[in-house]
Amino acid sequence: MMDYRYIEQLLERYWDCQTSLEEENILRAFFAQEKVPVHLQAYRDLFLMQHEEKDKVTLGEDFDLRMLRLVSDDEPVRARRITIAQRFRPLFRAAAVIAMILTLGTAAQKALEPAPAPYPGDDMVRPKTEQGPSVAVNTDSVQRDSIRAHRMPVMMP
Repeated sequence: MMDYRYIEQLLERYWDCQTSLEEENILRAFFAQEKVPVHLQAYRDLFLMQHEEKDKVTLGEDFDLRMLRLVSDDEPVRARRITIAQRFRPLFRAAAVIAMILTLGTAAQKALEPAPAPYPGDDMVRPKTEQGPSVAVNTDSVQRDSIRAHRMPVMMP
């Protein structure tokens, strides 16, 4: 039985991405042989596929030109003018939503508050008001309107 320690070391370095191109070529050449040990058979297909794909050309020479034709735009891109109102439109919408929420919240709060009693302390006896001079009876502050006194009454049919 042959010693395959070198190949196993190269495989470990290959999985750690530490192999050179020459060492990778050694691995490809090793796995291209007909007789590969059983414990290394799992890696054979990987290296054979890499060897076969290396010789295949998948992209044509005109690939770059075809791709550039597909993505190139013949018409120039024009800049759009945005007015101040268009810039602030999201802000206006947000302010309107907040105003609606506050209004609905205040209305709901007022609707849920208990109604005040028509007279505070209805269940108790109301205190009497103080008896003082009445403003309505005070004749000193009343002035007579001379224009109203001379008006003619209007007759209604």
